Amino acid sequence: MNTENQQRNPVLLIHGLDDTEAVFHKMRVYLIQRGWSVYSLDLVPNNGDLGLDELAKQVADYITATFASEQRLDLVGFSMGGIISRYYVQRLGGINRVQRFITISSPHNGTVVAYGSWRPGCVQMRPGSIFLKDLNSDAVILGQLDFTSIWTPYDLMIVPGNSSQMSVGREVIIPVALHPWMLTDSRSLEVVTAALAKPIKLPFLNKASTQ
Repeated sequence: MNTENQQRNPVLLIHGLDDTEAVFHKMRVYLIQRGWSVYSLDLVPNNGDLGLDELAKQVADYITATFASEQRLDLVGFSMGGIISRYYVQRLGGINRVQRFITISSPHNGTVVAYGSWRPGCVQMRPGSIFLKDLNSDAVILGQLDFTSIWTPYDLMIVPGNSSQMSVGREVIIPVALHPWMLTDSRSLEVVTAALAKPIKLPFLNKASTQ
């Protein structure tokens, strides 16, 4: 492993609703082959029965148990996992540990699909929910780190698709046909890799779009 790889932060992958860490198999292999140390965990339960704030505490506990206190890390959250990760960053001190933060097809402004369930975690992901309003009230804090939101306008889980848009950080639009394909499409993998390899330079407020 060369010096450049040794200087890379470990990457923690956070899965979404009804998923496990296995959903990241292709991305994990892709990143490891390119020199990153990759970690992930199974959130329990994964079906929305527990609030996203409580699941974020599992992320915080995992990070405390796995990494030295001085270790900086990069965070990649898919779908619901991106919102859980935001809670960790914005409410549980993650802003002081995370350097690069990537969300993939995450309902930052809610998804109408969440109206199909009364489970606490799903209610929190409804458009205009108290939970999302609170997180979005100080989303500007994400400007303190290197934040990227990746999304597709054709998403049938995040409705409308532009719910993944944020007023801070970079935005990358990839026209992938299906929600889960955002983790396996070669364009997504390339964008994630580029974002993780980008030198830290703050503030980082540029916008970009890939069609």
